[in-house]
Amino acid sequence: MEVWELDFQWLQLRHRLQSVTNAPNLPDLKAILFLIGVQEFGRVQKEFSKEEKRDLIHVAACSLLESRDYYTFAGRDEDGWPHWEVKKPFNVKGLQEQETILRTAILEYFDKLNNDFDQEE
Repeated sequence: MEVWELDFQWLQLRHRLQSVTNAPNLPDLKAILFLIGVQEFGRVQKEFSKEEKRDLIHVAACSLLESRDYYTFAGRDEDGWPHWEVKKPFNVKGLQEQETILRTAILEYFDKLNNDFDQEE
């Protein structure tokens, strides 16, 4: 995918998520990772502590990078939190390249959610 295509699809996703969540601003990467983390955690709460928010972002990153063979799902702990084992280190240099990998994985994640939803109908 070319850079302009990724940027365009990323902006479209941000607008869709803003609309769905009724957010006053476009969600950034961190906010989208948080939403994915909540989805993967499987429990919605009115509030999460600062530590839980950090953990949810980590859950999202592991879930997204699992499709890139960086992690493998290990199971859930007694509190229901998902855990992954490192398959290979995520040694991607540079913030821009890391963000590109995450953005691409996020777009694929939401495409899969949309496809799964469409198949259920």
